[in-house]
Amino acid sequence: MATKTKQDPDLKMTKALYQQHAAKYQPQRNVLLNSWRAFWVGGTICLLGQVIQKFYMSVFDFTDKTAGNPTVATLIFISVLLTGFGVYDNIGQYAGAGSAVPVTGFANSIASAAIEHRSEGYVLGVGGNMFKLAGSVIVFGVVAAFVAALIKTLMRMIWPG
Repeated sequence: MATKTKQDPDLKMTKALYQQHAAKYQPQRNVLLNSWRAFWVGGTICLLGQVIQKFYMSVFDFTDKTAGNPTVATLIFISVLLTGFGVYDNIGQYAGAGSAVPVTGFANSIASAAIEHRSEGYVLGVGGNMFKLAGSVIVFGVVAAFVAALIKTLMRMIWPG
């Protein structure tokens, strides 16, 4: 036999009341400090890329255009190496978006997933899981490139010149 209980009016929690109560326990974020960390770490990654590009241009006689691909490949290699040693995760914790936005962050997301799932095997573990996070970035990049190329082609058809 079910008994009816009176609901205490003080225990009635609305969504707004819950959010107000939960806000008291959330840590305050220092936006200025986080922005500064993202700025200088992201800038340092870009500076490293510039130094690598200048190295390829001076040592291997690449041009501005031909030095770009080996520079990106080198940055990706460094990022994956640092991810494997567990260093890039610490950089990411410190810098936030400053380490996630450059191509090194993309390489880190793929390498981290591959390392995490390697115990499940190469095909189902590494191959099946390494693009879970990065897959959406790849799809968005391909779709955005297609739309941009389509717009450019249509603009040339409308206004040749």
